[in-house]
Amino acid sequence: MIYERIKELSKTKGISINQLEKKLGLSKGSLCRIDTNRPSVDKLQRIADYFGVTIEYLMTGHYEDEDHSPYYLNDETRAIAQAAFENPDMRSLFDMSRKMSPDRLKAHLEFMKKLQESEEGNGLD
Repeated sequence: MIYERIKELSKTKGISINQLEKKLGLSKGSLCRIDTNRPSVDKLQRIADYFGVTIEYLMTGHYEDEDHSPYYLNDETRAIAQAAFENPDMRSLFDMSRKMSPDRLKAHLEFMKKLQESEEGNGLD
């Protein structure tokens, strides 16, 4: 169970289990065996700190206090949401796009890409 949560968190961060083991100074394959071995509190804390979660979350998949749960598990999504929150035009684009059919949304995206390319070509960026 712990391993599955670590795999899920790793996927959201775009890091492989092997890369995570290296980054945290863990022996190769130690995370694959984490459910059968008894991991130390130190090891669990290093993993939890890396992902910004609690040991409790790693062990149970739940937070004692939901205020500690990360709303976004990935920094790029957090940055996009913050930009939409701060910029009314961006928020309007997002709201309108949610109500469009996939074909219409694709057509608008193509138009915006061409507009952006045109502006970049004219040094208007």
